[in-house]
Amino acid sequence: MTGIGELYHHDDWKKEKHVPVIEAPAVVGPDVPFEVSVQVGKDIAHPNTTGHHIRWIQVFFLPEGGKFAYQVGEFAFTAHGESTEGADTGPVHTDHRVRFALTLKASGTLFATSYCNIHGLWESSTAIAIR
Repeated sequence: MTGIGELYHHDDWKKEKHVPVIEAPAVVGPDVPFEVSVQVGKDIAHPNTTGHHIRWIQVFFLPEGGKFAYQVGEFAFTAHGESTEGADTGPVHTDHRVRFALTLKASGTLFATSYCNIHGLWESSTAIAIR
């Protein structure tokens, strides 16, 4: 049986529009708030239509040497141009990017996962050190 981890796709975000791109400092101070942004389709735009869109982004933190990850945030995108008048005729579209702040007490890795309604699950990661 396949585990869910095997369903996640990985690629270079500069060549693949589905990969969530994490922007965060590589080094932060302990308990010092810092900003993180996660975006799908940074260099190559991802569609945001009724038929093809990013539904959500989730972010997790795994402390260095840790066994379990901590969920940092879950962000849903629910406006893709749907309307009672038909697909892609609605007055609002969400943009699949988020920005938030957090603090860390330990070095570790941030993981971002995203879900495309057509192309499935995607992930990326970046290390952050405490100094």
